[in-house]
Amino acid sequence: MENHIKIYYKAFGYDLNEIDKIYVPSEISDTQYNDIHHIISRGKKGADRIENLMAVTRQEHIDYGDNILYMVLLLKIHQRHLQIKNIPHNPKFFEYYIKYYTNLNELKNGEIQTTS
Repeated sequence: MENHIKIYYKAFGYDLNEIDKIYVPSEISDTQYNDIHHIISRGKKGADRIENLMAVTRQEHIDYGDNILYMVLLLKIHQRHLQIKNIPHNPKFFEYYIKYYTNLNELKNGEIQTTS
């Protein structure tokens, strides 16, 4: 079992020995998950930490994974999920990356005004 899956299961209190018998809901659709998704991909230095890992279906992973247009949405959904489930996490992680990806999207869309 990959490290990021262990981290997610451990944080949520799932029994690693019962992995095939446990219903783990997607944080997006509340249907059975297929993947533990790195919100910020490993290729972009995304770490194996609970703040960066969320349960998603295979289709959600394909649709939303590694697309900067959805990063803020995914981060907000995941942060709220951690709060509701009382999972210890670092709010500064979300504050930083939500701001970062909001600014990046604004730059991409030409919404940030630059001064000369």
